[in-house]
Amino acid sequence: MNSLYKKELIDFYGGWKGVMDVTIATMEWVAWYNSERLHSYCGNVPPVEYEETFHRSTAGTDLAAENQAI
Repeated sequence: MNSLYKKELIDFYGGWKGVMDVTIATMEWVAWYNSERLHSYCGNVPPVEYEETFHRSTAGTDLAAENQAI
């Protein structure tokens, strides 16, 4: 992740005036990385979308397991 961060944000944009500028740019990059950037390891969808799909697909399974335990 560090090399990606450096390549996609630090090297590409650069030229900040201070630490606060880098901090803000980093927070924006992380938000983008997790919510919009396509990731090949999760089927070329953003991690947030992948996680939502996973939780929707396992929600019924979790309920069934809870009902069996009762």
